Amino acid sequence: MKKRSFKLGFYFTLVVFAIMSASILLISPIMALTASRGHFAGMDIMATFVVLYLLSMVAGVTVSAIVGHRILKPILRFSDALKEVSAGNFQVQVPEDRRIEELSTMAKSFNRMVQQLQNTETVHGDFIANLSHEFKTPLASIEGYAVLLRDARLSREEHDEYVDRIIHATHRLSTLSGNILKISRLESQEIIPDQKPYRLDEQLRQAVLLLEGDWSRKNLEMNIDLQDVVYCGNDELLMQVWLNLLSNAIKFTPDGGTITVELTKSAGTVLAVIRDTGIGMDAETIEHIFDKFYQGDTSRKSEGNGLGLAIVSRIVKLCGGTVQVEAMPGAGSSFTVSLPQ
Repeated sequence: MKKRSFKLGFYFTLVVFAIMSASILLISPIMALTASRGHFAGMDIMATFVVLYLLSMVAGVTVSAIVGHRILKPILRFSDALKEVSAGNFQVQVPEDRRIEELSTMAKSFNRMVQQLQNTETVHGDFIANLSHEFKTPLASIEGYAVLLRDARLSREEHDEYVDRIIHATHRLSTLSGNILKISRLESQEIIPDQKPYRLDEQLRQAVLLLEGDWSRKNLEMNIDLQDVVYCGNDELLMQVWLNLLSNAIKFTPDGGTITVELTKSAGTVLAVIRDTGIGMDAETIEHIFDKFYQGDTSRKSEGNGLGLAIVSRIVKLCGGTVQVEAMPGAGSSFTVSLPQ
């Protein structure tokens, strides 16, 4: 950095000298004219030029040193910091306390940019790590049970149990792959295609019926209170929202619990609420519940892959709406989807 600083300072000094020399050349005819009229009587005009040029050199060095310290040094730090970022170091920061407002603004913008890149890199790393883990677990299960099936001494019950576990692990992989494709497609999407008017209340009833096997198996009570609502949107995308929210409610509600589904409309807004009497959530889980691969209840991790609510959040956002959650540990959860009509 010192070598580059010297070179930049040298070039800057040359520029200052060139400007001041040009100024002297421009002033010279005026001085010569003044001398010819006797205003410099008793003085050597060449000596005056030499003194003026020496003073210009001193002024040039002084100006170069000040400007080099105030401007060139921060620019060099920016250059070094940019090289660090291009090499993958997103921890680098540059000082923001500059007297020159423009340099201070540049420093603040640069630091914000690096922080955003660091956050993106962290999210990307977590995504890859979680994705690898999610694939590794069912694959290891399939391999392990497939090896056990080669044992000729297995009983019929053991054989069937291992086959069922392989099928379950294969289903997990299939669901995970499908969800990854969905979230990738949704994240690259900015508009909702194929929008058309349809009965939103009928769609919610259909979603409840599609999951009847799950909630009836746990003897859950379903309270359905739906106003007649005609909504213009993509019915396939929104069906994923209702199925994911209902599946979560069923999954985390103990046997004999209650799930409530409500749909209302007012002032150009449609509100869909799915409330359960399940295990609830703590504040930390609520904060991260819509993050990809996040699962607050690790004891039930084998039942999902943490992408369902991320898909819900993205679809609702594409629709121009919001999804909010209210919950307390042991007191159930309530998801409210607000859609503009």
